[in-house]
Amino acid sequence: MRIKALSYAVVDAVAPEAWARFGEDVLGMMAIAGDGGVALKMDARAGRIFIRPGAVDRYAASGWEIADQAQFRAALDKLNAAGVAFTRGTAAECAFRHVQDLVRFQDPSGNQHELALGFVTDFAGFQSPQGVPRFITDELGFGHVVLPAPDFDRTAAFLADVMGFGLADILVHRPMGPAGPAQRIHFLHCDNGRHHSLALFEGEVPAGCVHLMVEVESMDEVGRAYDRMLRAGVPLMATLGKHTNDHMTSFYMATPGGFALEYGYGGRTVDWDRHTLFESTSVSLWGHDFSVGFAAADPATLANAA
Repeated sequence: MRIKALSYAVVDAVAPEAWARFGEDVLGMMAIAGDGGVALKMDARAGRIFIRPGAVDRYAASGWEIADQAQFRAALDKLNAAGVAFTRGTAAECAFRHVQDLVRFQDPSGNQHELALGFVTDFAGFQSPQGVPRFITDELGFGHVVLPAPDFDRTAAFLADVMGFGLADILVHRPMGPAGPAQRIHFLHCDNGRHHSLALFEGEVPAGCVHLMVEVESMDEVGRAYDRMLRAGVPLMATLGKHTNDHMTSFYMATPGGFALEYGYGGRTVDWDRHTLFESTSVSLWGHDFSVGFAAADPATLANAA
């Protein structure tokens, strides 16, 4: 199975308008209301983060781009051969996500994935309400997502053997110090140069997602987003820092969905033919104090802040 990129994310929201305000006022994206919910637009595509009304605030699905019909058919053959149950998307669901076709299925940890054939757009230009010149997307996808994997080994094997993700690097997270329990994080890449489009976190996350990442083209844009976050009263989830693996300089903020969003600059691209798998013993070269996020507000407070 050849997955080209992370095409989109689907989020359930009790109040989609809170995401619209957060997307425009803090992230600097365009919020476009339509049938089924709100699309957050960050490039020439019709949307990259799709917010639909829901009974709870949580992450719903990751949309993985399949480039053409032959590869889409091959992907469905792979799912069938592996005995993976999948459901075809309806016309309305495809229209909401602006794709030509899709199927959905779950991995062994219950995360929902969607394979999406191509995309549909009028290629209207991106005009940020906050003056963000552009987000780094195109062939790299819109960013990355970190998903919970309490059934870690089976989920990692599923993503590699069925979905075709490659392992970029490994981190063993010890939130309680060297003597505390270890939680593995695997960073996975697909068929592009972004260091990782998906990461697996060994643990439960009620919101269905650890964080999403979006990337801008300059450090100044990261700083401006940081200022907008402060003005909006959005809780900081991790201080500014630079990661060891993908070299992203970023900070993390809370979203109305109960998970975090990483806003960064400078992520490296990788030539996978020359890459060597490694394990890092530190998440960051400097910064990224995640302890500030322990006091983050609940989703209701975030909706008011956004």
